[in-house]
Amino acid sequence: MPSYAAPARDMHFILHDLLKVSQSDVPGYDELDPDFTSAVIEEAGKLASEVLAPLNTVGDRQGCTLENGVVRTPEGFKAAFDQVRDGGWTALDCDPDYGGQGLPYLMSTAVGEMFSSANMAFNMYQGLTHGAYNAIHAHGSDDQKQTYLPKMVSCEWTGTMNLTEPHCGTDLGLIRTKAEPQDDGTYRISGQKIWISSGEHDMADNIIHLVLAKIPGGPDGVKGISLFIVPKFMVGDDGSLGARNAVTCGGLEEKMGIHGNATCVMNYDGATGFLVGEKHAGLRAMFTMMNEARVGVGLQGFAQAETAYQNACAFARERLQGRAVSGAQNPDGPADPIIVHPDVRRNLMDQKAFVEGARAFTYWGAAMIDRAHRCDDAAADGLISLMTPVIKGFLTDEGFDATVRAQQTLGGSGFTREWGLEQFVRDTRITMIYEGTNGVQALDLVGRKLATDNGKHVMAFFEMVKSFIKENEGNEALKTDFLDPLKAASKDLQAAGTFFMQHGMKNPDDALAGSYDFMHLFGHVCLGLMWAKMARAAHETLEAGADDPAFYETKLATGRHYMARRLPATALHLARINAGGNTVMALDAEQF
Repeated sequence: MPSYAAPARDMHFILHDLLKVSQSDVPGYDELDPDFTSAVIEEAGKLASEVLAPLNTVGDRQGCTLENGVVRTPEGFKAAFDQVRDGGWTALDCDPDYGGQGLPYLMSTAVGEMFSSANMAFNMYQGLTHGAYNAIHAHGSDDQKQTYLPKMVSCEWTGTMNLTEPHCGTDLGLIRTKAEPQDDGTYRISGQKIWISSGEHDMADNIIHLVLAKIPGGPDGVKGISLFIVPKFMVGDDGSLGARNAVTCGGLEEKMGIHGNATCVMNYDGATGFLVGEKHAGLRAMFTMMNEARVGVGLQGFAQAETAYQNACAFARERLQGRAVSGAQNPDGPADPIIVHPDVRRNLMDQKAFVEGARAFTYWGAAMIDRAHRCDDAAADGLISLMTPVIKGFLTDEGFDATVRAQQTLGGSGFTREWGLEQFVRDTRITMIYEGTNGVQALDLVGRKLATDNGKHVMAFFEMVKSFIKENEGNEALKTDFLDPLKAASKDLQAAGTFFMQHGMKNPDDALAGSYDFMHLFGHVCLGLMWAKMARAAHETLEAGADDPAFYETKLATGRHYMARRLPATALHLARINAGGNTVMALDAEQF
């Protein structure tokens, strides 16, 4: 059975050496001193490794069951959910007015990484609840907030998001679920939603569904979509639970992975719903939830890769096979451990360099979210909006690839259920699909985000990279290994942007045919920037006399690998972008 240990030392490095959180001017960050953050990470890590991780295989093999409309979660899930809830882990960054602890989103992100690494399917129950909480907090009425949020913060009640229908996914303008107005101000919700994560289960007293539906007579397409709260059980004025609402689970999806999470078909048969926000403004309200969910999915991508990497390393240190080409490293044994072989090292280094770079990028993004919300910083909000499809798309593509690399490290053992690596591959695969497929993320990035505010935010990113390089150009320790590769990659990114500007208006297919490559090109530059920043932080700490110099030397060696072996992929992506859309669009539909 796979094991998991929280990467506490690396998390501490990112928070305090890289981001220097306790020195930040973001309100609340001054409380994030090393002792406090270490205590949170230690306790969450213990819960993740000792309680959640052992249930990961259980959840995968048992799955969820549906009988007479009741969904049962795998053995041990309910007790673990109670433990997470009782420990206050679901309330970390929630509003104190509704029972939350009011910590920065960054700390919730760090804890979320550990829980996702340990048991991704389990953590989805509370993760989706947090997204639903955010949507109601941002767009709900005062009465709705008082009614639902305290119980959702504590996860006594959980939440869902209901978008997809059997005939439509990304194109939400096609939804058919209806919301008929009633004389008492409520609505009767009728329709079917599919692929609803955590839609029905036995771990909470109530489930608060957020449902997209159309009020008859409203505008066509997405302009006619409204958002509704539809509780599983009606809630009385005193907060007590009343009658069962007309919403039921009609089936559980049989999936490739995340078996421990109940992915449901939800039937709404005239269920009572309550409008959230304004009529026909539902999509904007739901995107409050969707944007957070997309950052969370990006986190899932590298969090699963982290666990897979840990287990691949353990195997590579113990598995004996062959001899090192430079001479026996285990002369008293029948063979050397496979970690001596260059190709195994390449595989592991690729995983390690990605995971550590992705962690830095995601935490940096979480800090941007905190700055946007806590400082009302429009520039930070614009920057994280630009980065959201990159975080979601690039980190899940690369995260899945990393889990496959980890599986490959085990050879034939990786293909068996006994060792557990194949579960990480199966579970991570969904991250490239849900909350908007990665192809949609790429289209969103190129088709909408680049041009937002006349390109102001992408230009701000270019300036960020340029300024960092200029500030450190006299640092010989960084120049060759970090600054020069970052400069070359940044030029590739700017050249791709120029291609889109020159060709996109004349032939949109030329731009959109290169959107996926652009998302990856952008992602590599972002991780390159993170690695250059981490390298500077590591050098500064070493020069100041680090207590554990080996950690910082390892960090630098890992960064050099990314810059030398992974970052040059930007040139390949640029070449594909420059090829335009001619070959992509060459065939008629019937020729495929």
